Amino acid sequence: MSLAEREQIALLRAQHQGVREIARQLARSASTISRELRRNAATRSGGFAYRAITAQWHADRAARRPKPARLATNAALRTYVQDRLAGKIVTPAGRLIAGPVVAWKGRRQGRRQHRRWARAWSPEQIAQRLPIDFPEDMSMRVSHEAIYQALYIQGRGALRRELTVCLRTGRALRVPRERVRGRGKSFVTPEILISERPATVDDRAVPGHWEGDLILGLASSAIGTLVERTTRFTMLLHLPPLPGHGQQPRDKHGPALAGHGAEAVRDAIAQAMGSLPEQLRRSLTWDQGTEMSQHAQLTIDTGLKVYFCDPQSPWQRGTNENTNGLLRQYFPKGTDLSAHRPSDLQAVAIALNTRPRKTLGWRTPAEALNAVLRSAHRSDVATTS
Repeated sequence: MSLAEREQIALLRAQHQGVREIARQLARSASTISRELRRNAATRSGGFAYRAITAQWHADRAARRPKPARLATNAALRTYVQDRLAGKIVTPAGRLIAGPVVAWKGRRQGRRQHRRWARAWSPEQIAQRLPIDFPEDMSMRVSHEAIYQALYIQGRGALRRELTVCLRTGRALRVPRERVRGRGKSFVTPEILISERPATVDDRAVPGHWEGDLILGLASSAIGTLVERTTRFTMLLHLPPLPGHGQQPRDKHGPALAGHGAEAVRDAIAQAMGSLPEQLRRSLTWDQGTEMSQHAQLTIDTGLKVYFCDPQSPWQRGTNENTNGLLRQYFPKGTDLSAHRPSDLQAVAIALNTRPRKTLGWRTPAEALNAVLRSAHRSDVATTS
């Protein structure tokens, strides 16, 4: 904005013209005029008087470059950001998990290759979590855009460029994302389709409703994923291949040697759900994959009511699809997922469950689940007393 425009703004403001009228006469956006009046007003008199010369001085001062980046001057803030972005993941016992060794090549790692394992909070998660962790310390504030610029823009180098591999996409350049679609089967009876699922499941008000799926890797390896719809709490199922996989033909009527047949998936889900209280085992929504062909026995074993999505409709399990996308940062397509031990899966689950989520008000899924469990415990105590 030029000095002449600022002089016209000051004149119209003195005539008590509104922001929209000033914007119309200057052929500017109303938000631009509002921002100019707010940012560059003269405040020495105790009010917000607008003077063209003072406004021009404020604008010139704000435009001076280079400015020191906050991440470059605040060591504590930089350490916090780096730890949430690239910190090591840990097992429940606190043991560090190094994950695959991946060398920095100065570009995106590429498909079907191992990725670096890290806590991998997104810049938005980091920026929105800071006010929660440091409510009184205003110096511990940074925008997500400032974090991206510190990673991608040369000359604002508060963060090392190689930390871009810890971002969700791992890209060395900022480009649009794309999504992929799944597919389903058609062996499910009409009474257990998602259209028959109670409407109360959709609003996520009642916890205990889960979505599940498999993520597949090289040589038909797989990992099972379970995500609770209300808290976004994630559990991973270890599905190791059975003896003889890849060495002998599979018996037509025997179990799937790859380790993610119907029996193996049923047992893994039952084991995972067995660690949860009854109020967190209400329903499970899955796609129409044959790995869930023993859903009736699973319902008997766990009390979970199983519902199936329509064919080729992955958006009907949107929470799980989103989580699977996050997990691909740790388990890329085209890698052998059977190489990961149960402790590795636990460490990755902890990394996801301790990331703040925008949809949870920047609480973590673990915090949200703990709140549900405490509430259920108080209800039980009140009922028995």
